[in-house]
Amino acid sequence: MRRPSRGSGVLLAALALPAALALAATPKPARAGDDAAPAPHAPRLTRSAGELTLTVPAGRTTPGYQLRVTTGQLALTTRRSGTTVLATPAGDTGALRFRTAGAWQHATRVTHWTWRNGALTLTAATTAPGATVQARITPAADRYQLDWQVEGAAPDRLGLAYDLKSAGHWYGHGEAQTPDGGPGTAQPWPLDSGQVVHPGFGPASYYMIDPFWYTSAATGLRVDTGQVMDVAINQGKDGLGRFDIESADAYKATVFVESTPLDVYRDYVGVVGKPAKSDASYRQYAEPVWNSWAQFYTHVDQAKLLDYAQDLHDAGITGHALQLDDKWESDYGNMTFDAKAYPDPKAMSDRIHALGFDFGLWVTLWINLDSDQYRYAADHGYLLRDAADTARPCTVTWWNGTAGIVDLGNPDAKAWYEGRLKSLMSAYGVDGLKFDTRFFDERCAPHAGYRPTDYQRLGAQLADEYDLQGVGIRVHWDAAAHRAGFVTRQVDKGTGWNSLRASVTQNLAISTIGYPFVATDMIGGSSGQPAPTKDVLVRWAQSAALMPLMYASTSPVDTTDPTTGKKVVYDAQTTALYREAIARHARLAPYLWDQVQHTLKTGDPIMRPLFFDFPHDRATYTIGDEWMLGPAVLAAPQLTDAPTRSIHLPPGTWYDVARGRTIKGGTTLKSYATPLGTTPVFVDLKAPGADKALRALR
Repeated sequence: MRRPSRGSGVLLAALALPAALALAATPKPARAGDDAAPAPHAPRLTRSAGELTLTVPAGRTTPGYQLRVTTGQLALTTRRSGTTVLATPAGDTGALRFRTAGAWQHATRVTHWTWRNGALTLTAATTAPGATVQARITPAADRYQLDWQVEGAAPDRLGLAYDLKSAGHWYGHGEAQTPDGGPGTAQPWPLDSGQVVHPGFGPASYYMIDPFWYTSAATGLRVDTGQVMDVAINQGKDGLGRFDIESADAYKATVFVESTPLDVYRDYVGVVGKPAKSDASYRQYAEPVWNSWAQFYTHVDQAKLLDYAQDLHDAGITGHALQLDDKWESDYGNMTFDAKAYPDPKAMSDRIHALGFDFGLWVTLWINLDSDQYRYAADHGYLLRDAADTARPCTVTWWNGTAGIVDLGNPDAKAWYEGRLKSLMSAYGVDGLKFDTRFFDERCAPHAGYRPTDYQRLGAQLADEYDLQGVGIRVHWDAAAHRAGFVTRQVDKGTGWNSLRASVTQNLAISTIGYPFVATDMIGGSSGQPAPTKDVLVRWAQSAALMPLMYASTSPVDTTDPTTGKKVVYDAQTTALYREAIARHARLAPYLWDQVQHTLKTGDPIMRPLFFDFPHDRATYTIGDEWMLGPAVLAAPQLTDAPTRSIHLPPGTWYDVARGRTIKGGTTLKSYATPLGTTPVFVDLKAPGADKALRALR
C-alpha cells in the first residue's frame, strides 16, 4: 500500500514551477508542442475560456471519461458519456481545502498550468494571503491520481470536498460513526441517506474502516494516507462529503471512473490486494462459534461456562467452538486463570471438548498497570513508548482500566508475548484465540523503523499464526490486512431491531471495502443492553444463517439480562427456530465454500449489495435489507417486528424458497407475509451455483 513520506521534497520538486509563471495574472497556456497529437487512446488536454478538459478515451474494458478543471475558481468535474459522475462543490467550501491558523482556506483561481508527459500540473491562488496550492493530476484508463499540497503556509489539515448528489449515492467507509448511534445501533445505507460524522478515522482505530468510498455513479475515491482523517458525509444534512487529513503531508488521492460499482470495487482491490487465503476452515463456515461475552459479560466462571456448553449440547444446538471471553485472567495481562473462578481450567477445557466443541480464549496485548506482568514488561522495554515522552511507556485507558501495549515492532517483546501465549494454550488445551483491542494507539510512538500503519501488518502477522476460530480479528487499512483473509467481526451491537438492521448494512459496507469474510456481531447483540427479545434473537439468527459465517453468544435456551441480573428463559419455539437457522446455514456450507474459493480468485465479496450483480436495476441502490449471497442466493429476511415486508426482485427467474414457486424478476413483492418461522430467500435459477443453493435451501 502506497503511503506518503514524512518529507515533501520529492513532490515539491515534481510540482515546482517558475515563480514568475506562478504569479501570472491569468492561467498560462501550455507551451507549443504540449498539445502534440496524442497516440490513439491516450489522454489528451483541450482548453477553452475558463476551463481545461482532460479526455480519456474509452478502451476495450473501460468506459472513458472527461475531467473538467474550472480555472476561474478551481473546481473538478468528472464526466462519463456526457453525464457528471463526480464533482467538487460550488460556493465557498472549495475543492482543495486546508486549515491554517485555525481557519479553513481553499484554492481559488488557477494561475498557471502545464500539460507534459501525461500529467496536468496546476498552481492556484488561495484564500490565505501568500499561500498557493500546487497540484498534479495524472490520468489513466479507469482512474486519475490527484496529488496536491500547500506552499507559503503551514496547514495542519488538508481536505477534499465533493457534492454528494453529483455522484448519486455513496457507499464504502466501513463501520461509520453517526449522530444517531452508529456504528452500534445505526449504519446508514447508502451513507448519504443519513449522516456520517467520523473524526479519528485512522489506521489505529478500533473500527473496521478503510479510506475508500464508491458511488452509484460508478466512481470511487481512495485516499492514500497513513494519517488520521476527519470524515464527514452529509453532516448536518449539508449534502457534502468532506475527507480531511490531519496532517500537512501531501494529499494523495485516486479517483476511479468505471462502468459499474463492482468495477470500481475490483479496481480498488487491485490496489490493496485480495485475500491470499481464508483464515476460517470449512467447518467454521458451516457451524457457528459460541462465545461467552453476551451470555455472561464479565460475570462468568467455570461452572457457568460448563452449564452454558451443556445446555447448548442438550438442546441440539451445534457449533464448532466455544470461547471463553473477557474476565478469565487473574489480572489483565497476567495470562493466568483466576483461581477462585476457575479452580480447574484443564478439566473445564476437557469437558468442553467432550461435548464436541473446540475451546477458545479471549486475549489482548494490553497489560494493565496492576498486572504482575506490567513491571516486567516495562523494565524490559516490551511496551510501546509514549509519543510525547519516549523515555516512558505509553499508557492507554480502555474499558477494563489503564494499560500498556506490547510492542510488536520489538522482536524481543513479540517473542516474550508469544511464548507466554503458547505456554497457556499448551497447558490448558486451548485450540484457538479471539484477539481483542488494538495493536497500536495514536498516543504511543512506534518502534524504531516503523510507522503507526505498520502495526496493522504486525498485528495481522501475529494473529495469522493462530486459529481464530471464525471470529477473526479487527485489522484494517494496510494491505496485509486485506491479504491475510481474516474473518471480520463487527463492533458490539445493541439488542434491538435497529442494531439487527445495522448489522446487515454494516456487513455490506465492510465486505465492499475489501474484507469479504464477514460475520455480524454476536447474534442478538452484545453491548450490555437488556437481553434480546425472542423475536429479535430468532430473526438475527435467521439473518446470520444467510451470511458467510455465524457468530453466536446469547443462548436460545436461556440467558441473563445484564441490566437486571435476572435469568431469561426462552420458549421451545425459540430454540427450535434457532436450531433451524443453524441447520440451514450448515446445508449452505458447500455453496458457501464455493464462494470462498471464488473470492480467493477474484477478491469479490460473498455478501454484497444487489446492485453489484444488477447494476442497471436502479431500485437496488437504496435497498439495505436485502443482499446477494454469492451469485445465486438473494436473502430478504425480516428485520423488523412487522408481519409483512416488501421484497424487490431484480430481473431474472427466481425461485421463492418459502412459497415453492417461480417468479419473474424485475418486480417488487408487496406485503410478503413473514411469520416468525418464515425467512424469505430466493434463488436466481440461471446463476452459477443455483443447483447447489436450491438443494441446500429446499
